[in-house]
Amino acid sequence: MEKKLKVRFAPSPTGPFHIGGARSALFNWLVARHAGGTFLVRIEDTDLKRSSRESEENIKDSLKWLGLTWDEGIDVGGENGPYRQTERLDIYKKEVQRLLDEGKAYYCYCTEEELEESRKKQVAAGQTPVYDDHCRHLTEEQVAQYKAEGRKPVIRLKVRKDGVFAFDDMVRGHVEFQASGVGDFIIVKSDGIPVYNFAVVIDDSLMGVSHVLRAEEHLSITPRQLAIYEALGYPIPKFGHISLILGADHKKMSKRHGATSVTEYRNMGYLPDAMVNYLALLGWAPKGEQEIFTRDELIKQFSMKRVSSNDAVFDIEKLNWINFQYMKKLSPEQLLDLTLPFIEKAGYVKTPLSSEQKDWLTKVVWYVRDHLYYGAQAPENVKLFFEDLPEVTDEETLSIMKQETSGKIITAFADALEKLETFDEASIKKCFSSLMKETGIKGKAAFEPVRIALTGVTHGPGLYDMIALFGREKTLFRLRDSLKYC
Repeated sequence: MEKKLKVRFAPSPTGPFHIGGARSALFNWLVARHAGGTFLVRIEDTDLKRSSRESEENIKDSLKWLGLTWDEGIDVGGENGPYRQTERLDIYKKEVQRLLDEGKAYYCYCTEEELEESRKKQVAAGQTPVYDDHCRHLTEEQVAQYKAEGRKPVIRLKVRKDGVFAFDDMVRGHVEFQASGVGDFIIVKSDGIPVYNFAVVIDDSLMGVSHVLRAEEHLSITPRQLAIYEALGYPIPKFGHISLILGADHKKMSKRHGATSVTEYRNMGYLPDAMVNYLALLGWAPKGEQEIFTRDELIKQFSMKRVSSNDAVFDIEKLNWINFQYMKKLSPEQLLDLTLPFIEKAGYVKTPLSSEQKDWLTKVVWYVRDHLYYGAQAPENVKLFFEDLPEVTDEETLSIMKQETSGKIITAFADALEKLETFDEASIKKCFSSLMKETGIKGKAAFEPVRIALTGVTHGPGLYDMIALFGREKTLFRLRDSLKYC
């Protein structure tokens, strides 16, 4: 009977959750959900200096925000816990001792200076720098001497010198590494903490992980992990190495390219469904031309067979377009919920809102919705309703206001609006249409000066609903104040 598919996402909590990590987590999640398998999340915190619980919480919160729920692991539990590496040290210690007892690992007392000297000699000789096996066959006297000098040993794995370490990668096909280029590497540091490569192999094996899907940067360490699998006698999982995410300049994505963490995009008001949709397309090519996918559609269609080995380029414009498609699906109330924190932060409103304020602001945000690609853009687009207009200084705009008909249409429109019984979109539209017939001023000659008077620019979304949202008092003030330019 074939073993049930199980994948894992095992981040190191050393900083904010990176977009690349989110993409790796998503691909694992999609593979698990597509196959009806298990998605496991554990924390690899053996880097004691850089790891923090704050970063761990950030990772978990980001995964939950993206909707990437896990079936086993940290906070969820399961039969293979604990799921934090620093809580599994006794497990690693037993396996290390087994390797020592079987003669598959040994203590190494070489200093950093000695290792560097050996490396330089190998490089000078045109050789691949690997450990020179100095401590592989130490005598008891040599060990005693090193201990007397106060040297703290590491533990190295004995690696075979012949043949290759080979595997069939789900993304890259057949991959081989010469065993002679691996060398005896460290599996336990001098402080007694196992290195990443060693701990991850034990965790994947004991937790029953069948498929290891991870970033391309881990490809070069795979031969070391294969050597550990061999030494421990563990079954080897199926590997798949996903390409890197690059910036627009085709260099590894970093701060210079803009936001790089999931939290930053969440804080800018992007939608989790849109982010999942976009990340899925970074390296995966669906059949056909479809670009907008529900989660169920992604789960149904996703396959590692269509994951490319080519690097993926993070395109913020594409993300914004996809997020815009999801923004358009929001109801007026949902759109307000998304944008209100940004509008409040800008100082335009204070919560809690009265029912009247909420109703009006819902209409305002809905009015500008076609200009919102993500939530943080709301203040810039609604400021027209809260801030005084700046002085008009553009020569082309001023020339429009100085046309003979501009002052005439603005004055007539203000007078007509003041007398209007019902101040709503339909009444305002009817009023302006009648006014154009009465004055004979039509088209741009009528619309442009009125819009400039109300907004300072010649174009924008619907004029009549904007005036209705402004209200009579603000509209009349702006119209009459603009006469100073005529």
